[in-house]
Amino acid sequence: MTTPQPAIELKPERGGEERIFYATQWQLMWWQYRKNRLAFFGMFVLGILYFMAIFAGVLAPYESTERFGGLEMAPPTKIHIRDEEGNLHRPFIYAFDFKVNMDTLRREFVENTSERYPIYFFVASEPHKLMNVIPVKWRLLGTEGAPLFLFGADHLGRDLFSRTLYGSSISMFIGFAAVIVTFLIGISLGGIAGYLGGLIDEVIMRVIDFMTSIPNIPLWMSLAAAIPRDWPVIRTYFAITLILGVISWGGLARVVRGKLLSLREDDFIMAARLYGASVSRLIARYLLPNFMSYLLVNITLAIPGNILGETSLSFLGLGIQPPAVSWGTLLQDSQNLTVVAQRPWQLIPGGFVIVTVLMFNFIGDGLRDAADPYTRG
Repeated sequence: MTTPQPAIELKPERGGEERIFYATQWQLMWWQYRKNRLAFFGMFVLGILYFMAIFAGVLAPYESTERFGGLEMAPPTKIHIRDEEGNLHRPFIYAFDFKVNMDTLRREFVENTSERYPIYFFVASEPHKLMNVIPVKWRLLGTEGAPLFLFGADHLGRDLFSRTLYGSSISMFIGFAAVIVTFLIGISLGGIAGYLGGLIDEVIMRVIDFMTSIPNIPLWMSLAAAIPRDWPVIRTYFAITLILGVISWGGLARVVRGKLLSLREDDFIMAARLYGASVSRLIARYLLPNFMSYLLVNITLAIPGNILGETSLSFLGLGIQPPAVSWGTLLQDSQNLTVVAQRPWQLIPGGFVIVTVLMFNFIGDGLRDAADPYTRG
């Protein structure tokens, strides 16, 4: 008697082009996203910027409020590896002296080459807190005897490089906090309007129409002006976050409403209704995941918008207040042509804003292309 052989299960080959038919939506998005080099470049640069923002307490040579008398508006310090005789040394700087330019009758900074000041790594410093939590007593680099101004100094003799790093910890993270508020309001109200319709839909849409008809800058200014000037930094930070989030949810809510209107009569939604799914479960479990890719793209594009919003408010003097520092407060010193012409290094924080927004846009473009992978090669 012949023993029956077990049946051989034939599984389709999932390599090459055929794997597309078995991949999940997230896998398809990832495969498509990897092809976009600009998007990956944006992730790399943003990773560096956020690393610098998180560890500003040790990467910055000085505290954001530390002043150096007599070095107000000093230019960026030049780093040398050879002295005047051409001898090779470890990286060092020269101290600044002053001279009067007889043509312009202005005081100018010149290097005093009579003494070198080496640059050291992992130097001891006054006790301070990393991310306002972890106590540390060192910084990544520094000098002894002469200050190191990588980006120059401001009008009070404070190191602009250190202030830019400390400012990034506010400017770069305020976008995330504001986006959370925007998404909680936009998805909730847009989902309710799109699914329920009727009078509720009409009321919510008219509120959105009213909000979008108000110019952004005057609205920001009026709301931010209501923040008391004597509030501590943390409270002001969350107030600005709330302002940016509350006034920017209308566009997202309108899109969510439109998506839900087109999906709520589909067969799978009707089947879920017949099985007794609640309204909240229908929206959260079945409707929102069908356009989650759009929501991800919207997040990456909303964050730089909120960063620009905070920068604009602080630039106008209505956002983060001194002694706290953000990129917007740093740009307050460059509101006249004299700064642009004579002290262009004070515009460097604006370059950080431009790069950050540009990198987020690269990532957003990559996600937008990856959100519909079946249409791409």
